[in-house]
Amino acid sequence: MIVRNLEEARKTDRMVTATKGTWDSTRLLLADDGGGYSFHITRIFEGTETHIHYKHHFESVYCIEGEGEVETLADGKIWPIKPGDIYILDQHDEHLLRASKTMVLACVFTPALTGKEDHRPDGSYAPAE
Repeated sequence: MIVRNLEEARKTDRMVTATKGTWDSTRLLLADDGGGYSFHITRIFEGTETHIHYKHHFESVYCIEGEGEVETLADGKIWPIKPGDIYILDQHDEHLLRASKTMVLACVFTPALTGKEDHRPDGSYAPAE
């Protein structure tokens, strides 16, 4: 069994901050933990926009607090996001994530992340090894 505390994990290398400063993510479960998926608590900072295109991963995102929107670039469709909403990137959807109030999100990735990923210029993470 693995038991971790969010605030304690934020004081370790499990806390990753985006190089562009639009988000931080505490990676509570990672590939080397052996669960087959990874679980993160991510904060998207107020007034920011993040370009994301997970070509090699699927992600489910549940909003715990804050407000924002997600826009799919293929069709320009915009969905408002608020606490209690989930969005699922089941088609490797290229999208923009915007926060009007800092959002706290619970995120699940498959395949699992290793923990050090940051978005590449095209919005993706490198493929899992």
